[in-house]
Amino acid sequence: MIRTVTATRYITPFREGGSLPALVEADDGDLYVMKFCGAGQGIKALIAELVAGEIARTLGLLVPDIVFIELDGKLGRSEPDEEIHDLLLASHGLNLGLRYLPSAFAFNQLLEPPPDNRTASAVVWFDAYVTNVDRTPRNVNLLLWQNKLWLIDHGAALYFHHDWSNYMDRSRTPFPLIRQHTLLEFAADLPAADQEAKTLLTPERLRAVVDLIPTHWLGDEPGFDSSSEHREAYLSYLLSRLDASSVFVDEAIYARSQLV
Repeated sequence: MIRTVTATRYITPFREGGSLPALVEADDGDLYVMKFCGAGQGIKALIAELVAGEIARTLGLLVPDIVFIELDGKLGRSEPDEEIHDLLLASHGLNLGLRYLPSAFAFNQLLEPPPDNRTASAVVWFDAYVTNVDRTPRNVNLLLWQNKLWLIDHGAALYFHHDWSNYMDRSRTPFPLIRQHTLLEFAADLPAADQEAKTLLTPERLRAVVDLIPTHWLGDEPGFDSSSEHREAYLSYLLSRLDASSVFVDEAIYARSQLV
C-alpha cells in the first residue's frame, strides 16, 4: 500500500529538475521531494515514478519511500515566484512524493569502493527493463545515503506510454541507451540479475504494482475504452518485456564488452 499524506508547507524548489520538483513538509511531519501532476511531463511522469520505483523495490533495490501527496491549491496563493505559483495551482489534488534523504550526495564513478557487481547488475537490468533514460554520468539519479546506494527520479522511464501505438511490439525491443549507463562497467553479473529478476517479478507482483496507479490517473487515454483496459495494458507490456528480457540483457552484455 502507498500512504497518502497532505502537503502543509512548500519549502524550496529543486531547479535542476525540468519539472520543478520541490521539497515539501507533509502532515505526518516528514519531508518529501514532491513531483507535481501539473508539471510539463504531467501525470505520466508520476505513473512512471510510481511503477518503476515499486518494481525497483521488488528487486531489492533501495528507493526512498513513495507516498501520494494531496495538495490544496491554497498553498500557492502567497508564492511570489510566478512559475511556482502557477505550478502549485495547476497541481491541486493528488501528486506523488519520495521521502527526502537529508545530506545524501550524488554518486559518481570515481568514488571508492565501487558498487558491487550484484547491485550494479541489478540496477542496469532494472533500467533496461523499464527503459529508464536517466542513469547516465550526466544525469546519474543515484544517491549515496547512509553508505548505501539509492535510486531516484524515474519519471522519464516507461516512455512507451507517451505513444500507445504498437506498444506490445515495443515491449520486446532492445534499449540502446544502456550503453550510456553509469553503472554498466560494474555490471558483471547480468545473466544472474536476469534470472533473479524473473523470480521476483511474478505476474501477481506486477499486477499489484500496476494496481497502485490511481484510477483517475488512467482516464481519457486515446485508444482505451476504460481505465481498467488502460491498466491492463500496462501489465501486459511489463509481462511481455519480462518474457523478452534476453533482448535487452544480451544488448547490455555486448555494450559492456565494448567499454574501454
